[in-house]
Amino acid sequence: MTALIRFHNWAFDLLERATRSWLLPSLARFVFAAVLLGYFWSSAMTKLGTGLFGFLFPSSGAYVQMFPKAMEAASYDVSQMSTMQYLIALFGTWAEFILPLLIVIGLFTRLAAIGMIGFITVQSLTDIWGHNADAATIGHWFDSASGALIMDQRTFWVFVLIVLIVRGAGPISVDRFVLRQR
Repeated sequence: MTALIRFHNWAFDLLERATRSWLLPSLARFVFAAVLLGYFWSSAMTKLGTGLFGFLFPSSGAYVQMFPKAMEAASYDVSQMSTMQYLIALFGTWAEFILPLLIVIGLFTRLAAIGMIGFITVQSLTDIWGHNADAATIGHWFDSASGALIMDQRTFWVFVLIVLIVRGAGPISVDRFVLRQR
């Protein structure tokens, strides 16, 4: 029995050291890339305007996604949106491209993860109040269902980002490369 306990302690001590140094942040960035990078970039693509300079002029879809009630009140006429709404749509679209990229390559990872948590929070609140998400879509914690799009899924998204805030990007990252160069 003593040998089994020693083996248990040795194996899990080794695992704990690995998760502290490289395993957990590397897995968190991998999971983010595998599950959320495509999601956010696909969403951001729908917000780009047409033509070469479409990245400077958000599509009407961007305004509908970000300001659904204001667009409805304006009869879906983008020209009636304010300068502030334009800037939010523009920078929100850029953030949806840039922040996930920074996390995947591991550059300014902690700041990018904080930015993504803010983005997910705003996205969730817009879905709830702007798009009038129903109770099943919102969901709630501590129930027997685990598939609600907002409370359940986005909690896991935020958890992965919190791991990156606490642990950093890990060894295979631009952050680590820059740190070694200093």
